[in-house]
Amino acid sequence: MKKNPVIPYILIMVFGIVLMFTLSFKGLGDSKELAAEKGEGKGSEKTEVAASKPEDIYKTTCIGCHGDQYQGVVGPPLKGVGDKLSKEELKNIVTHGKGSMPAGLVPEDKAAAMADWLSKLK
Repeated sequence: MKKNPVIPYILIMVFGIVLMFTLSFKGLGDSKELAAEKGEGKGSEKTEVAASKPEDIYKTTCIGCHGDQYQGVVGPPLKGVGDKLSKEELKNIVTHGKGSMPAGLVPEDKAAAMADWLSKLK
């Protein structure tokens, strides 16, 4: 008698389908538990810490366009910008944006500190 070479592949396929359905139903049960936990407040607390120093603000919001060495990538270079613009102009730019720079990247209460820090970059 000859053995059919397709039988192992059929068994593996059936095992895979059964395993897929079993894990799907297990996942549905877990998702209901997670939703119930979230509704109770377990895990729904999110804390967001705002950057307090201008360097931290730069690292989180500005580094992508102005570069890690303030050399300018997409945005203009920031080294020596204090020689070209006043602190008031810098404060206006970091809060309201200019050109392709979007507004609101620096909070209003941190704008003066950021402008002062930018004016001192050499």
